[in-house]
Amino acid sequence: MLQELTDPNSLAAPGNKPETSHAHDVLDVISQKVMRVLRKAVKKAELKPLLKQKLDELETLWGEEPGKLHQHLHRLGPHQAADFVQSHSGLLKQLSEVNALLGSDSLLLIYEGADEFKSRTQTYGVNEKPADYLESFNHFIRDQLNQSAALGVIVNKPKDLTREQLTEIRLLLDQHGYTEANLQSAWRNQTNQAIAASIIGFIRQAAIGEALIPFEQRVALAMQKIYALHSWSPVQRKWLDRLAKQLTLEVVIDQQFVNRAFARDGGAKRLNSLLGGDLDKVLDTLSENLWQTAITCRK
Repeated sequence: MLQELTDPNSLAAPGNKPETSHAHDVLDVISQKVMRVLRKAVKKAELKPLLKQKLDELETLWGEEPGKLHQHLHRLGPHQAADFVQSHSGLLKQLSEVNALLGSDSLLLIYEGADEFKSRTQTYGVNEKPADYLESFNHFIRDQLNQSAALGVIVNKPKDLTREQLTEIRLLLDQHGYTEANLQSAWRNQTNQAIAASIIGFIRQAAIGEALIPFEQRVALAMQKIYALHSWSPVQRKWLDRLAKQLTLEVVIDQQFVNRAFARDGGAKRLNSLLGGDLDKVLDTLSENLWQTAITCRK
């Protein structure tokens, strides 16, 4: 992937998003892989002196904190990130050395003593209790609203949210220890209710007190608006049902989502034809209603 990033052909080839190149897609994946390795290493470095020493050396070599290298590469963009990779030709070897010092969580441990179950708990970083974690998240979101344009879109115009903004938000939250999985777990442990709400739902609840609703339920309610648009034929209804099923796995609704979800069936062009040229209208209606369902549910 590092070779692809530095290949001039990657900059010329189109990417998955409008006005981007294949190099943008490659950089996104590289950033994620680098983040997983180095953030894990930073967390375990205090207990592994050799690993900490290695990270200190790399910070000097890279001119960037290892735990933030993925952000640095993302900010640079494909052109400058390629320059960074070429000027740091040992990057791949250095990451491999970090991995080796990090070790494997799956290594076999042999203990000769007797096993005894003590207790089972889940912690949330510095916030050990679920309630504290959720309250910390609420404060964080409210504090960041005036600083993050992407968060503002989620709160005020969620239908306009782009994939780039969603990626920005996920990175921001991940940097501060807030993930969708942890939020769902904390909510379940705090309320004894398992709600598969999306990260957008948690953000809107923290910012404006919107009811936390399972995302699948939001999709089902929004689809009722779609079904009411026309007297759809049985075949069209079947395709709309497929669209609804795929949508429960998504947050941003756009042509890219449709092309990926229906790639084997001809993508957005084929689905638009099957729906009588109304795909754009369907997607717009979904976007308009997906985050209005909470109002209906509270009445």
